[in-house]
Amino acid sequence: MAVAPWLYGGLCFRFRDQNPEVAVEGPFLLPAAVTVRGGQMAMAAVAANPADTAATAVDHRKPQREKVPGLESQRRQIENGRRRPLRVGESWFLVGHHWYKQWEVYVRGGNQDSSTFPGCINNAELFEDQVNWRLKKGLVEGEDYVLLPAAAWHYLVNWYGLEHGQPPIERKVVELPSTHKVEVYSVELLLVRHSDMDTPHTAQFSQTDSVDLVLHTAREQFLVSPQEETRLWIKNAEGSFERLCNTRVTVLDAALKTGQVVVMETRNKDGTWPSAQPHDTRSTLEEEEDFQGQPGICGLTNLGNTCFMNSALQCLSNVPQLTEYFLKNRYLEELNFCNPLGMKGEIAQAYADLVKQAWSGHHRSIVPQVFKTKVGHFASQFLGYQQHDSQELLSFLLDGLHEDLNRIKKKEYVELCDAAGRPDQEVAQEAWQNHKRRNDSVIVDTFHGLFKSTLVCPDCGNVSVTFDPFCYLSVPLPVSHKRVMEVFFVSMDPRRKPEQHRLVVPKKGKISDLCVALAKHTGISPERMMVADVFSHRFYKIYQLEESLSSILDRDDIFIYEVSGRAAIGENSREDVVLPIYLRERTPARDYNSSYYGLMLFGHPLLVSVPRDRLSWDALYHILLYRLSRYVTRPSSDDEDDGDEKDLEDKDRLPKPGRVTEGSSQDPGLEQAGPSSRVVSRSRAPVDNSPGPSHWPQRARRKHLFTLHTVNSNGTSDRSTFNEDTHGVSFSSQPYIAIDWEPEMKKRYYDEVEAEGYVKHDCVGYVLKKAPVQLQECIELFTTVETLEKENPWYCPTCKQHQLATKKLDLWMLPETLIIHLKRFSYTKFSREKLDTLVEFPIRDLDFSEFVIKPQNDSSRELYKYDLIAVSNHYGGLRDGHYTTFACNKDSGQWHYFDDSSVSPVTENQIESKAAYVLFYQRQDVARRLQTQASSSKPPASSACGAPPKSEFVDVN
Repeated sequence: MAVAPWLYGGLCFRFRDQNPEVAVEGPFLLPAAVTVRGGQMAMAAVAANPADTAATAVDHRKPQREKVPGLESQRRQIENGRRRPLRVGESWFLVGHHWYKQWEVYVRGGNQDSSTFPGCINNAELFEDQVNWRLKKGLVEGEDYVLLPAAAWHYLVNWYGLEHGQPPIERKVVELPSTHKVEVYSVELLLVRHSDMDTPHTAQFSQTDSVDLVLHTAREQFLVSPQEETRLWIKNAEGSFERLCNTRVTVLDAALKTGQVVVMETRNKDGTWPSAQPHDTRSTLEEEEDFQGQPGICGLTNLGNTCFMNSALQCLSNVPQLTEYFLKNRYLEELNFCNPLGMKGEIAQAYADLVKQAWSGHHRSIVPQVFKTKVGHFASQFLGYQQHDSQELLSFLLDGLHEDLNRIKKKEYVELCDAAGRPDQEVAQEAWQNHKRRNDSVIVDTFHGLFKSTLVCPDCGNVSVTFDPFCYLSVPLPVSHKRVMEVFFVSMDPRRKPEQHRLVVPKKGKISDLCVALAKHTGISPERMMVADVFSHRFYKIYQLEESLSSILDRDDIFIYEVSGRAAIGENSREDVVLPIYLRERTPARDYNSSYYGLMLFGHPLLVSVPRDRLSWDALYHILLYRLSRYVTRPSSDDEDDGDEKDLEDKDRLPKPGRVTEGSSQDPGLEQAGPSSRVVSRSRAPVDNSPGPSHWPQRARRKHLFTLHTVNSNGTSDRSTFNEDTHGVSFSSQPYIAIDWEPEMKKRYYDEVEAEGYVKHDCVGYVLKKAPVQLQECIELFTTVETLEKENPWYCPTCKQHQLATKKLDLWMLPETLIIHLKRFSYTKFSREKLDTLVEFPIRDLDFSEFVIKPQNDSSRELYKYDLIAVSNHYGGLRDGHYTTFACNKDSGQWHYFDDSSVSPVTENQIESKAAYVLFYQRQDVARRLQTQASSSKPPASSACGAPPKSEFVDVN
């Protein structure tokens, strides 16, 4: 006889003739299935305490029969539930196909006492075993199981119960490209620790679970304390490892697959990660962990011209609130991985690793190689190992950290509005709110301020007022309108050595101003001076009087030559002509043919005035011999044969300089002198095949110490400038003359030491003292009205055209930490220079209240007082230099000098110097707030950046 089931606590009972198939007597355990994310199913036994259930008046010896709807009603409820659409995140349950088909036959039969009663829900056919309750592989919907929504599942369980010990098979709806699907098979991951890769732990996750849940499960499995910091890696099929940086994404988005190995790594005590340490440095790592020093007193290794990066990092690392933000891991909740303007959180994480290492107290110095690589990856200008500007890196780093930590995940469009006559207070508040709608990060909280920009059109007088945010102030230094130049003066008097002079000239002056300044020292008229830039024994440029001094760089070697008052280069109207003279030495060339020779420039070139009517080779030879007489010795009488005077008078017997005699085949040219390259007279002598100087007239070689040739401005061959006739020498273009020496003659008659000698004028000893500049003067210059340059005009909306408007910047709101960049490097079209002016800046109580135009009351004036916390220094010039840092430790209040990997304590009177480049100031109310927070957790430190304790100090100046 078929009987209806009795239900109790989810267990199924059937009675025939009052004889239960399952006898239940007394209190017993009711199984409740609990699903655990780790993939194991735990059965929690709940004791039915009689005291707890007395109020329900349930007799434990008799099952309580629940009211079950009719079979047709059951069918409609279940089938209607199955037709509902899938929604992401909802739970659906798997039911064995066999049991479900048996249930369908039962409910369609319409007889509750039918023999087709399906009994309790039994999914045994879906499991591989009854221990781990893992689903069989390859199950197919409609053949092996059916899917029911949560409501339909709970109906069936209430009506028929679930087989004892079996867990419900709950699955989530996941979103796939263009469709939704119930995730039947969860993702099984193998969790391992970095320190024990051979002991995996299997855990199951839904594709909709976050990677953060994977990390949380791993931490629980491996018993990691809450204070320890961990991160995840995945092992790819090829054996490589990849960081799971964004733990907020789902398992599906992270592309995690069943069977994939997930490695959990725990940060070392010294702030490093085990994966970042090479195997050969593990022993060193243990030694570093044993070292315990003051947190923050840690150097940075110079990787090769990376002192600029080290200096910027040390300054930023000593900004207390920013460092605390990273040390307390608050950055982890604000990493922005989807910001198109950011670096996918990589810059922020690399900087965080650096801060944690530096402030662990376990390192004397660290190697910022990983950080350097990240910077070069996202900013190609910092690739390689060239020297850069610490302020430029600082600007990039602040912007990168801001975008990586921006709390605004999706930036909205904000239209910039002009003041249009509205009150400044209203416009400034609107501008700041608009800025925060798109930019909200710890960098904005710490470093961003607001200034007022006022533009005035010079034509229509239209005034445009806007309020713009800033991250640092680049303030100009007061620039002197004078310039100091060093020159060498070469007199026409051959007995006088060249004189070195230090001249003060107008910075925007002309070459004529340089000559006027030199005339005051020498008494020589400026009209009798010619200015030239000498480089590599030749004239790089000969200047005209009207040219600008800005084209001369400080590193250029400038020579000023005295010439006759009647002379000028290339002017036929003058009675004298100025000839540029080069000195060359003939040297054997590296060639298989020994008859060829090379010529090398040496010594200092000359500018020589020659009367036009005496412009012949012989006359020029004697003029040059006279000009060189200070360091060129004339041949003695022993060097000359009898009849010298007659020989000198008989010009036909002596070849003129530059002329080839008959029978001589050696025609010394320039670099590789050949017969055709030498300057000749009206007719060229025949050339035979007898090489070598032995065929030259010996008396000519003795009487003439050197030979003369025409060359071009580079000192190389030039065949078309000179023509000699009976009236002398004429030229068709600018002539350059080379004095060519034979090695033996140069050795005998040319005194190189005397030729290189020079004297210093008294003015060289004078030092142009620059008065120190107050930092307040630089800030005043920053807020001074200026006119826009032609390259950067402003579009006037009233005039409808670009105008060179006047612009004025005013400070409206200052940040917690104020960065002041001193613009020491000046770049123009023709010149680059570094201003080494001493800027005097206060260590404490820098008051900005007089510069802030925002209305203030008496209490708010305290919000504009700042104390110095760090300085980035630059020593040296433009082409080479070195960056260091002064910084005040936030915990001890002690100032230290950071020079790459070296760190030394210093006194406050050593901080101010001409090398100061970027200043970091902290607002005093912020310092008090941070000290209050610190005092609640540890003993109070000394006053912010106070006087250092007595110890050994380094003199950095």
